[in-house]
Amino acid sequence: MSAVRTPIILVNFKAYIEATGKRALDLARTAEKVGLESDVCIAVAPQFADIGIISQKVNIPVFAQHIDPVKPGSFTGHILPEDVRSAGAVGTLVNHSERRLKLADIDEVITRAREVNLLTVACTNNVAVSAATAALGPDMIAVEPPELIGTGIPVSKAKPEVVTNTIASVRKINSEVVILCGAGITNGEDVAAAIKLGTEGVLVASGIVKAKDPHMVMSEFAEAAKRV
Repeated sequence: MSAVRTPIILVNFKAYIEATGKRALDLARTAEKVGLESDVCIAVAPQFADIGIISQKVNIPVFAQHIDPVKPGSFTGHILPEDVRSAGAVGTLVNHSERRLKLADIDEVITRAREVNLLTVACTNNVAVSAATAALGPDMIAVEPPELIGTGIPVSKAKPEVVTNTIASVRKINSEVVILCGAGITNGEDVAAAIKLGTEGVLVASGIVKAKDPHMVMSEFAEAAKRV
């Protein structure tokens, strides 16, 4: 697996059929190709069943979409952090708007992830939640107003103050955390706008996964990230 570095383009595969099974592996290979061509870090967050094969076959950082704050034992149906790490993941999303957690649970997940050497990308929806989450010590925070997710309207344009205010509030509490921007990222201009606002990368899903030509879109994203 390659190292996580910034700027980073983290592609969340969600549960899209376009990124399931063999299609997930193909999309991860496209991400690897673009990463090599551009020298920009492109990481993926596939469904759990695809983590192992992608980690084995593709040299890019792989993240889980979620983990549960449990330890080995009687927890049928839970996502064990040790198993995700063993499958080859280097990190995990936490508190995505489609898998939202209470603040105490976010704290437990970040703690468990740290115990098994998984990076954490904590998703937040506004300035206050971002600041509170920053105090818990995640490796990255991805600010994503949920009303803009999947709309094609980027937060960096629709609500740039959410991004700038989040950066200011988070930096007062945690100077080390990497801040990403998500929601509605669909083209290179959106990526450039997000980074110009002070973020260090983007969290994207349908803008790449559902694109007619994912290679072209990823390349556009990567080139935009390099230019800023």
